[in-house]
Amino acid sequence: MHNQLTEKDIQKMQEEIEYRKLVVRKEALEDVKEARAQGDLSENFEYYAAKKFKNKNEGRIRYLERMIKTAEIVSDESAEDEVGLNNTVTVLFEEDGEVETYKIVTTVRGDSLNGLVSNESPIGKALLGHKVGDRVYVEVNSSYGYYVVIQSLEKTVDDGSDKLRSF
Repeated sequence: MHNQLTEKDIQKMQEEIEYRKLVVRKEALEDVKEARAQGDLSENFEYYAAKKFKNKNEGRIRYLERMIKTAEIVSDESAEDEVGLNNTVTVLFEEDGEVETYKIVTTVRGDSLNGLVSNESPIGKALLGHKVGDRVYVEVNSSYGYYVVIQSLEKTVDDGSDKLRSF
C-alpha cells in the first residue's frame, strides 16, 4: 500500500491523528466508563455503542499512521502550462460533447462525486503533464478508452481545505 501523498496530505493526516488521540480518544474512554457504570453489561446498548465508537477511532488512528508510514511523497508542483496535482481542469469528452471540470488530487482526497479526481484514476493519470488544447486518450482498461480535450487549466495552491476521505 504505497499511496502517493503530498506534504500537505501528510500534515492533515498528522493533525487528524493528534486530534483523535488527544480529544476523541479521551471522550470515547469516558463514554465507555459511564456506560460500564450503568450496571448489567449483557443488555447495556450504550456500553456496546461506546466500545464500538472507541474501536472505530483507534482503527482510524492505525489506518492514518500506516498510510503515513508507507506513503510515497509526491510533489504538487508542475509547469505553469501543464496539468499537475491540485489543479482544476475543464475537459471536453469527444464521445458525447459533455464538458466536465475536475480537480486532480491524491487518492486520499479523491471524491469523484464532488469533482475531486484521484491522480491514480484513469482520467487523472491521463491528464497529468498535458496542456490546454491537448487531445488525451484515457485508457479505462485494455479494451476500452476514450478521448478528452483539455479546454482550460486553473493553477491552484493546495490550502488543505479538501477533506481527507474517511473509511
